[in-house]
Amino acid sequence: MKIFINKMIPEAGMQLLNRSDIELIMPENPEITYDEWISYCQQCDAILNIGAYKIDANFFDLCPSVKAVSLFSVGYDQVDLAEATRRKIPVSNTPDVLSKATSDISFMLMLMVSRLASFNSNQIRIGVRFKYFNPIANLGQELYGKTLGVFGLGRIGYEMAIKCQAAYQMPIIYHNRNRNIEMEEKLGAKYVSFEELLKRSDVLSIHANYSVEHHGMFNAEVFDQMKSNAILVNTARGGFVNEADLYQALVNEKIWGAGLDVTDPEPMLPDSPLLKLERVCVLPHIGSATLEARSGMARIAAENIIAFVKEEKLVTCLNPEVYN
Repeated sequence: MKIFINKMIPEAGMQLLNRSDIELIMPENPEITYDEWISYCQQCDAILNIGAYKIDANFFDLCPSVKAVSLFSVGYDQVDLAEATRRKIPVSNTPDVLSKATSDISFMLMLMVSRLASFNSNQIRIGVRFKYFNPIANLGQELYGKTLGVFGLGRIGYEMAIKCQAAYQMPIIYHNRNRNIEMEEKLGAKYVSFEELLKRSDVLSIHANYSVEHHGMFNAEVFDQMKSNAILVNTARGGFVNEADLYQALVNEKIWGAGLDVTDPEPMLPDSPLLKLERVCVLPHIGSATLEARSGMARIAAENIIAFVKEEKLVTCLNPEVYN
């Protein structure tokens, strides 16, 4: 059984794979081209995929030997799940283990933006001298009792919400495709329409699963409906936000600030005007970047591959109907 893994993963996963009856194929240089990636995949029965290229109908046509896909991520927007299901190819992800770590970044971004922390830290780094105390300079805003709006109240959104409640006694409102009664009972959260979410949120944090229909949905029309003191936080996918419209909303004071761990493109281009704004903090997609979270992701991704090799159901299968 041949498995292609396009990048090294943490030891917790590699040990599991190396102890199994699996022939691992891994490139010496992880930065391979699409054609090279396809060439490797064509040799294998399954792939453990770390942030590579689109897995769609074209991929499946080019790589007919691939019978399972294990993703090293909780998001699965790079996979045409309907096409994989049609071809009876199971696809898995790595939920739960990164929820706390990613929500930490959401919470941190909210704080950094609210207190202009990244901007002021950079002022020190570039040698700006603060000669005297200025009572009206560098003013952020406090978060106590402010309303947290969650777009996509799932595992990560829940972790963000409980942090905000514990630290700042923030009431929680949310919008999902469907109501999440369990989360409402745990958090006392209130389900609202998307329009009401925009109008009432002091902090609006994006945690939904991304799909093509969501591309650029946080645009000028949306920002016009938000509070002028609102902070937008995005740790989901960069495609949710129209960054040109976000810039205009910020400079025109339609909203107050933005914290982004994900951008479009990724990484954000160094000449992006957003990087020049005081009330913006941008990170390079580090939501799951802890030893604990990445080790958990590696373990789950490896367990899914091992289950496939044993002809068992993938542990965290996204399309279990393929087994019917």
